[in-house]
Amino acid sequence: MTYDVLAARRQFPSLHRPSEHGRTPVYFDNPAGTQVVQDVIDRVTGYFLTSNANSGGTFETSRRTDAMVEGVRAKVARFLGAPNPHEIAFGPNMTTLNFALSRAIARTLKPGDEIILTRMDHDANVSPWLRIAADHGLVVRWVDLNVEDCTLNLDSFEAALTDRTKVVCIVHASNAAGTINPVAHIVAMAKAAGALTVVDAVQSAPHIPIDVQALGCDFLLCSSYKFFGPHLGILWGHYDLLAELPVYKVRPSHDEPPHRWETGTGCYELIAGLGGVMDYLDRMNGGRGPSPAPFVAYERELTTALITMLEHVPGVRIYGITDANRAAERVPTVIFEMDGYSPEQVAAHLAAQDIYVWHGNYYAVEIMDRLGKPDGLVRVGLTHYNTTEEIDRLGVALRMLT
Repeated sequence: MTYDVLAARRQFPSLHRPSEHGRTPVYFDNPAGTQVVQDVIDRVTGYFLTSNANSGGTFETSRRTDAMVEGVRAKVARFLGAPNPHEIAFGPNMTTLNFALSRAIARTLKPGDEIILTRMDHDANVSPWLRIAADHGLVVRWVDLNVEDCTLNLDSFEAALTDRTKVVCIVHASNAAGTINPVAHIVAMAKAAGALTVVDAVQSAPHIPIDVQALGCDFLLCSSYKFFGPHLGILWGHYDLLAELPVYKVRPSHDEPPHRWETGTGCYELIAGLGGVMDYLDRMNGGRGPSPAPFVAYERELTTALITMLEHVPGVRIYGITDANRAAERVPTVIFEMDGYSPEQVAAHLAAQDIYVWHGNYYAVEIMDRLGKPDGLVRVGLTHYNTTEEIDRLGVALRMLT
């Protein structure tokens, strides 16, 4: 089935709203948060109109809320390839959930135990582990970066892995350079050493199908506002681990997964909205389940077009994989710099042209430090509703600076 980008765009109302300048904006800020599909807006509104209540009651709106939440869990489980919907926990964002996860795991560790982190990860999969290391006397070892193409140095991972390694944290796709890491391979090595594995899939979830069973990891986290939904975080973990880990929770709350991981009253209207995203992705996938699979080939074409355009703009330097033959090794997120301008100046110029990009380090602190870019870089993040015409607009705007 041929992918129809215009049909997809029609389902995102914000894409068609003019800016204050009267132009249609170009949304290239997608790694920080995508626009939401109409299904989300309808489900959030519908929840408030028909089902707004706390969970666990005997009355109609509470029962509707409970049924909705469990229905969405099942859809998200299918989205992630999880065998059990009760392995899916919701929270305000991935960062908050990962702090909860790290604190729970920390209570099972001893001084001198080791954690492996990477120089590529978003700080949401770094700081929670640095914090517990400082609090509990743990040792942190780092996986280094190949700066020439912003890929992980797997030799440094093998060197970091020891018989004291207890946790390995790995990003599926970089929120900066867009690199897709060989997670299944890394997880297999970690498991052979007896370590738990925690995967940050925030940037992969919008772009490539995820199957937690194929990856083999113990935990995986993502955020629905990065894949066309509301501001929610998602934690998947093996049921036995979610049941056994000493998570911090209030005494009256449920002791069974996933509820023991969901502190406080849930944002039920946003969970309803997440259900709308799942239905959209299922619809776009021809009813074969919620997945970004229909977008993969199109996004690779867009990425090649973007990189080719940038390579022909004088003064632009791209960081990361640029070879079109390696398109399967990256998601459509591209970082670059421009001679004579700071990243903020480039972003501000583009914003004046109603082209929305990000600048700075985007919380990818380690990779920017490794690249020697204290002010960060310019980031263009594509997704399946972007077009080649929008890339052309970007090229015109950048050439205004040359």
